[in-house]
Amino acid sequence: MFDWVQNLADWLVYTVFNISVGTKLGDALNFFIYDTVKILILLFIITTVMGVVNSYFPVDKIRNYLSRNKLFGLEYLFASTFGAVTPFCSCSSVPLFIGFVKGGIPLGVTFAFLITSPLVNEVAIAMFIGMFGLKATVIYVTSGILLGMIVGYILGKLNLEKHLSPWVQGILTNAEKETDFEEEKIPFIRRLPEIFSEAFGIIKSVFWYIIIGIGLGALMHGFIPTGFFEEYISKDNPFAVPIAVILGVPMYSNAAGVLPIIQVFVQKGIPIGTAIAFMMAVVGLSIPEATLLKKVMTWKLIAIFFSVVTICIIISGYLFNIIL
Repeated sequence: MFDWVQNLADWLVYTVFNISVGTKLGDALNFFIYDTVKILILLFIITTVMGVVNSYFPVDKIRNYLSRNKLFGLEYLFASTFGAVTPFCSCSSVPLFIGFVKGGIPLGVTFAFLITSPLVNEVAIAMFIGMFGLKATVIYVTSGILLGMIVGYILGKLNLEKHLSPWVQGILTNAEKETDFEEEKIPFIRRLPEIFSEAFGIIKSVFWYIIIGIGLGALMHGFIPTGFFEEYISKDNPFAVPIAVILGVPMYSNAAGVLPIIQVFVQKGIPIGTAIAFMMAVVGLSIPEATLLKKVMTWKLIAIFFSVVTICIIISGYLFNIIL
């Protein structure tokens, strides 16, 4: 599908720029051009498709439905799936998370959304398909949704509402039921300009993350020797996954920024499960996210949230290594 992109990258690097084949600079630049073009194309296609979906199932409709219905546990699936189709990083998800809490949605359900949203979205899916193929993408998306559901359910059963801030608790006490959502009457053709505009807006918002992430990945691809990373988090190290996750938690990036680096990790010999666990920690948990969450939670609740998610990501990493 993307052979023409590879041919374009080869032509630019080795013919137009006259860089010798097999050199570190040539390999790095070739990697950068190929991945940038391919990922931007995939990103536009998938964000447009998800824009169509979101135009018929907007945020307010989903929030209202979840807050008004008893779904016997399926609310965790719905919230986690909704998180998967919203293009938010961990920090961008926090305002919507606050809106969910204010709307009276159970805390565990809101956590299911908060966990899945930065891990699985059209940006991550587009890049994952291009880098690791369809099988790995399906497994990753499924595990991301399951991670949100399981952690959300666990946190929901711990009855942690008492650790919400007094401001939020006051809102929850007086939460009112939302009105039934109305059907959209706008024809599909009239929605397309807005859908395309939103797709380009998403690309614009993550463009520099992609460029920087792919740039770092290209440098690592071209200049870091094979086996460098294996020395620290190799497949022979039984503690490689927790080490990778612990290193990733303090960092902050979105999927667009970290996936090109993860691709190079795998190319350099790091097991894919270990690399994905590192990515999940970077994307799903961060210090800026914790700072934003302090608006609605106590530090104790934030610590519980981060601890449970970290443990589940470590388990996921080991499972990825077994499956893939």
